[in-house]
Amino acid sequence: MKSFSSAAFVAMAASALVSAQTFTACNPLHKKCDPDPAFGNKVECDFTHGECPAFNTQGASLQHGDKGAVFTIKADGDSPTIHTGKYIFFGEVEVEVQAAPGRGIVTSVVLQSDDLDEIDWEWVGANNAQVQTNYFSKGDTTTYDRGATHNVANPIGQFHSYKIKWTPSAIVWSINGQPVRTLTYEAAKGGSTYPQTPMQVKLGSWVAGGAKSSPGTVEWAGGHTDFSQGPFLAYYKRITITDFAGKDSPANGDVRQYVYSDTDRSGSWKSIKVEHGQSKADSKREENGLSDGKDSGSSSHNEIKSVVDQNMSTASSFSSMASKPTSMSRPSNDTSDGPPVRGADRTISGSSSSSSGSSSDSGSPKSTMIPAAAASGLNAASYGSIFLAVAGALALQLLL
Repeated sequence: MKSFSSAAFVAMAASALVSAQTFTACNPLHKKCDPDPAFGNKVECDFTHGECPAFNTQGASLQHGDKGAVFTIKADGDSPTIHTGKYIFFGEVEVEVQAAPGRGIVTSVVLQSDDLDEIDWEWVGANNAQVQTNYFSKGDTTTYDRGATHNVANPIGQFHSYKIKWTPSAIVWSINGQPVRTLTYEAAKGGSTYPQTPMQVKLGSWVAGGAKSSPGTVEWAGGHTDFSQGPFLAYYKRITITDFAGKDSPANGDVRQYVYSDTDRSGSWKSIKVEHGQSKADSKREENGLSDGKDSGSSSHNEIKSVVDQNMSTASSFSSMASKPTSMSRPSNDTSDGPPVRGADRTISGSSSSSSGSSSDSGSPKSTMIPAAAASGLNAASYGSIFLAVAGALALQLLL
């Protein structure tokens, strides 16, 4: 009887877990979905004047004042979030934000598509000297070597302008007008891991240092949150969103929607059809995200890593069980988690009056800290997926 490879077993369990956790309301790479309503032009929101009609609040209760929209966290589980009902297909997003303070508190700007492409800014409230950037493609969380950290002066105590310029050829992250990171299409594995499908814009803050957060998530976020030190306030003053409508320059406004191909489901930007016309004012879509599909403050793929990491030791223990198929007992709930993975590529940081460093076109950061957002634990679906993976592995071994 051949023994089952522990490495293969762990890969199977992890793959099943990710499949169970990833969510989008309708993934156009798997089936026909409604078109994405387009911005098709530039939209400017000044939150010091109140709510912006470009954003849906989905129950988020926000205050507005001289510092803009106030995102408040008072208790574990709070995650005030707003998102656009329309999409950009390449473009620019520039946000003036003052991040929330506090251990375990995260402020985020997320661009995310129906097929789970993603581009991020994230601020950890325990770190008043840096901001993090990240990107994902097609919901792929098999590797966590895409993140980078960038120096910025006092992001929690004062406003800075953070910008993403996203074109078919490159993504450029900038702080106060100074590029701090560049990812080219070719540098993203020849474009295969390059975010390139129409995206919504999401702004929010959330708790990564909660009582149910995994140890690795808590460590990344600077520790457990002390809610007696709250409330924790993030301020979004202004945002400018410019849609390029599938090109590398601003659209002229004659864009109605973006349609995924029924025959080419590669997720390539070239497979997306730009339909011209006027996008209706009331044409909006609900938020895409992960887990149960609800607003989570981040709703990014980062949330998956903590769930996978916290159960890899469980999967490893399964592999030893697979080599000795003497028990069919269900695996225990081992929620241990190691520290966040760190990359080992090129340094990328910024420089201006409030940041320092230089940009790169490789997209491969040396100074990397990988976000693992607040995943509160395994749900029933992920337990079932892991159990099926275990059972399948054991059955295969018995047949060999």
